[in-house]
Amino acid sequence: MSEISAVQQLAQIVVRGLAEGKTIEIDGLGIFYPDPACGFSFEPRTAPQVFLAYVKEDEALAVQLYDTLESAGFSPWIDVRKLMPGQNWPRAIETAIETSDFFLPCFSRNSVSKWGGFQAEIRYALDCARRVPLDEIFIVPLRLDDCRVPRRIQRELQYVDLFPDWTAGVRQAVFTMQRELQRRARAHTCGKLLNLDI
Repeated sequence: MSEISAVQQLAQIVVRGLAEGKTIEIDGLGIFYPDPACGFSFEPRTAPQVFLAYVKEDEALAVQLYDTLESAGFSPWIDVRKLMPGQNWPRAIETAIETSDFFLPCFSRNSVSKWGGFQAEIRYALDCARRVPLDEIFIVPLRLDDCRVPRRIQRELQYVDLFPDWTAGVRQAVFTMQRELQRRARAHTCGKLLNLDI
């Protein structure tokens, strides 16, 4: 009996899901849709990826933020919507953080002193941020309530308050990410122009 490669396993899962009429999304790649005419259609994911870090007690607000960011043209990542049964969740979370354009930790009275995954995600994102150019924004801290933000975050990063006005706070976070994406695009274009042989 020969072993099936990971790619073949993934292909089988996608084909099985499409045969059942399901839409299949693969993070960082895109979405496969069932299509009666040709079997399936594929929509590549081009929206900027945003990782949302939160604690279970704040799940309702994190899901609300997920929906808002998705409506604003981003591709948010949240465990309750993206992790699949049986998936190696620590590795999936690390990969999602590594491949995201932005990391949004949601600080609250529930999260700042809680041990566990939220703290690990922040530490991993801070490690990833070390590889990002110094003038680039990667971590956009959010406060869900009037909590105390950890000192390291306070010292290094400006945060956005989503209270008392949720809409204004989310608008500010979205504007920050959109402006950063525009800045990155200009820097990328300028970099290409500087490398031209004239």
